[in-house]
Amino acid sequence: MNLPLRDRKIDVFFAVLFSAFTVTSLISDLLPTVGVDFSKPSDNFFVNSNYWYAHDADPLFMHPPDWMRIVTGLSAFVYMPFYVVLVFALLTGRNWIQLPSVIYATMIVTLTGIVVFGVEFFGDPALRTGNPAKFLAFNLPYVLVPLLLLVRMRKPLPFTRPF
Repeated sequence: MNLPLRDRKIDVFFAVLFSAFTVTSLISDLLPTVGVDFSKPSDNFFVNSNYWYAHDADPLFMHPPDWMRIVTGLSAFVYMPFYVVLVFALLTGRNWIQLPSVIYATMIVTLTGIVVFGVEFFGDPALRTGNPAKFLAFNLPYVLVPLLLLVRMRKPLPFTRPF
Protein backbone atom coordinates (compact mmCIF):
# COMPACT_ATOMS: atom_id res chain seq x y z
CA MET A 1 0.00 0.00 0.00
CA ASN A 2 1.33 3.44 -0.96
CA LEU A 3 2.14 5.98 1.71
CA PRO A 4 0.08 9.17 1.65
CA LEU A 5 1.79 12.16 0.07
CA ARG A 6 2.26 13.85 3.46
CA ASP A 7 4.56 10.94 4.39
CA ARG A 8 6.51 11.18 1.13
CA LYS A 9 8.04 14.64 1.47
CA ILE A 10 10.77 13.76 -1.02
CA ASP A 11 8.09 13.36 -3.69
CA VAL A 12 6.76 16.85 -2.96
CA PHE A 13 10.35 18.11 -3.32
CA PHE A 14 10.68 16.30 -6.66
CA ALA A 15 7.28 17.56 -7.85
CA VAL A 16 8.31 21.17 -7.18
CA LEU A 17 11.64 20.79 -8.95
CA PHE A 18 10.24 18.94 -11.95
CA SER A 19 7.50 21.56 -12.25
CA ALA A 20 10.27 24.16 -12.48
CA PHE A 21 12.11 21.96 -15.01
CA THR A 22 8.91 21.96 -17.11
CA VAL A 23 8.98 25.74 -17.29
CA THR A 24 12.71 25.94 -18.03
CA SER A 25 12.37 23.36 -20.80
CA LEU A 26 9.74 25.55 -22.40
CA ILE A 27 11.58 28.85 -21.91
CA SER A 28 15.15 27.80 -22.56
CA ASP A 29 15.34 24.66 -24.63
CA LEU A 30 12.61 25.43 -27.11
CA LEU A 31 14.36 28.57 -28.41
CA PRO A 32 17.58 27.01 -29.73
CA THR A 33 15.64 23.99 -30.97
CA VAL A 34 13.50 26.10 -33.28
CA GLY A 35 16.44 28.31 -34.27
CA VAL A 36 15.74 31.51 -32.32
CA ASP A 37 18.86 33.70 -32.23
CA PHE A 38 19.68 34.90 -28.73
CA SER A 39 23.30 35.87 -29.36
CA LYS A 40 22.56 39.53 -28.57
CA PRO A 41 20.32 41.31 -26.06
CA SER A 42 16.67 41.66 -27.03
CA ASP A 43 13.45 43.29 -25.87
CA ASN A 44 11.88 39.84 -25.81
CA PHE A 45 12.02 38.52 -22.23
CA PHE A 46 12.69 34.90 -23.21
CA VAL A 47 15.37 35.75 -25.77
CA ASN A 48 17.02 38.17 -23.36
CA SER A 49 16.90 35.62 -20.52
CA ASN A 50 18.73 33.07 -22.67
CA TYR A 51 21.22 35.72 -23.79
CA TRP A 52 21.88 36.77 -20.19
CA TYR A 53 22.59 33.17 -19.21
CA ALA A 54 24.57 32.07 -22.26
CA HIS A 55 26.65 35.11 -23.23
CA ASP A 56 29.39 34.41 -20.69
CA ALA A 57 28.58 30.91 -19.43
CA ASP A 58 27.47 28.68 -22.27
CA PRO A 59 28.81 29.23 -25.80
CA LEU A 60 27.61 25.76 -26.82
CA PHE A 61 24.04 26.74 -25.93
CA MET A 62 24.34 30.20 -27.50
CA HIS A 63 25.63 28.86 -30.83
CA PRO A 64 24.34 25.28 -30.86
CA PRO A 65 25.61 22.87 -33.47
CA ASP A 66 22.99 20.54 -34.93
CA TRP A 67 23.65 17.81 -32.37
CA MET A 68 23.08 20.30 -29.52
CA ARG A 69 19.79 21.37 -31.09
CA ILE A 70 18.79 17.70 -30.94
CA VAL A 71 19.66 17.68 -27.21
CA THR A 72 17.60 20.84 -26.58
CA GLY A 73 14.83 19.39 -28.74
CA LEU A 74 14.72 16.31 -26.53
CA SER A 75 14.28 18.58 -23.56
CA ALA A 76 11.59 20.71 -25.19
CA PHE A 77 9.56 17.94 -26.82
CA VAL A 78 10.29 14.76 -24.81
CA TYR A 79 11.43 15.71 -21.30
CA MET A 80 8.95 18.57 -20.88
CA PRO A 81 5.86 16.37 -21.41
CA PHE A 82 7.51 13.68 -19.28
CA TYR A 83 7.93 16.20 -16.44
CA VAL A 84 4.18 16.84 -16.48
CA VAL A 85 3.47 13.10 -16.27
CA LEU A 86 6.17 12.64 -13.63
CA VAL A 87 4.77 15.40 -11.41
CA PHE A 88 1.31 13.82 -11.65
CA ALA A 89 2.72 10.37 -10.81
CA LEU A 90 4.78 11.68 -7.90
CA LEU A 91 1.87 13.53 -6.36
CA THR A 92 -0.60 10.67 -6.83
CA GLY A 93 1.80 7.81 -6.02
CA ARG A 94 1.70 5.97 -9.36
CA ASN A 95 4.28 3.20 -9.18
CA TRP A 96 4.22 2.70 -12.98
CA ILE A 97 6.43 5.81 -13.26
CA GLN A 98 9.42 3.88 -11.91
CA LEU A 99 10.74 2.49 -15.22
CA PRO A 100 10.16 5.71 -17.22
CA SER A 101 11.95 7.61 -14.41
CA VAL A 102 14.95 5.30 -14.61
CA ILE A 103 15.07 5.67 -18.41
CA TYR A 104 14.75 9.47 -18.16
CA ALA A 105 17.38 9.83 -15.44
CA THR A 106 19.83 7.65 -17.33
CA MET A 107 19.30 9.61 -20.55
CA ILE A 108 19.62 13.07 -19.08
CA VAL A 109 22.61 12.26 -16.90
CA THR A 110 24.35 10.83 -19.95
CA LEU A 111 23.48 13.71 -22.28
CA THR A 112 23.92 16.57 -19.83
CA GLY A 113 26.44 15.15 -17.40
CA ILE A 114 28.79 13.57 -19.88
CA VAL A 115 28.26 15.10 -23.31
CA VAL A 116 27.39 18.72 -22.52
CA PHE A 117 29.63 19.04 -19.45
CA GLY A 118 32.41 17.29 -21.36
CA VAL A 119 32.26 19.82 -24.19
CA GLU A 120 31.87 22.80 -21.84
CA PHE A 121 34.86 21.86 -19.70
CA PHE A 122 37.13 19.71 -21.86
CA GLY A 123 36.08 20.22 -25.48
CA ASP A 124 36.99 22.69 -28.17
CA PRO A 125 38.26 25.85 -26.43
CA ALA A 126 35.76 27.96 -28.41
CA LEU A 127 32.89 26.00 -26.83
CA ARG A 128 34.18 25.93 -23.25
CA THR A 129 32.36 27.86 -20.57
CA GLY A 130 33.87 31.20 -19.63
CA ASN A 131 31.98 31.22 -16.33
CA PRO A 132 32.08 27.75 -14.75
CA ALA A 133 30.28 28.82 -11.55
CA LYS A 134 27.31 30.25 -13.48
CA PHE A 135 27.27 27.29 -15.85
CA LEU A 136 27.20 24.81 -12.97
CA ALA A 137 24.63 26.80 -10.99
CA PHE A 138 22.21 26.56 -13.91
CA ASN A 139 23.05 23.07 -15.17
CA LEU A 140 24.16 20.93 -12.25
CA PRO A 141 20.58 20.54 -10.92
CA TYR A 142 19.69 18.82 -14.23
CA VAL A 143 22.22 16.11 -13.35
CA LEU A 144 21.93 15.93 -9.56
CA VAL A 145 18.12 15.90 -9.32
CA PRO A 146 17.75 13.05 -11.86
CA LEU A 147 20.45 11.12 -9.97
CA LEU A 148 18.43 11.57 -6.78
CA LEU A 149 15.30 10.46 -8.65
CA LEU A 150 17.21 7.37 -9.78
CA VAL A 151 18.00 6.60 -6.13
CA ARG A 152 14.35 7.24 -5.22
CA MET A 153 13.20 4.77 -7.87
CA ARG A 154 15.82 2.12 -7.01
CA LYS A 155 13.38 -0.51 -5.66
CA PRO A 156 9.97 -1.75 -6.78
CA LEU A 157 6.91 0.11 -5.51
CA PRO A 158 8.73 3.34 -4.69
CA PHE A 159 5.68 5.04 -3.17
CA THR A 160 5.37 2.42 -0.42
CA ARG A 161 8.37 3.94 1.39
CA PRO A 162 9.45 7.48 2.30
CA PHE A 163 12.68 7.32 0.21
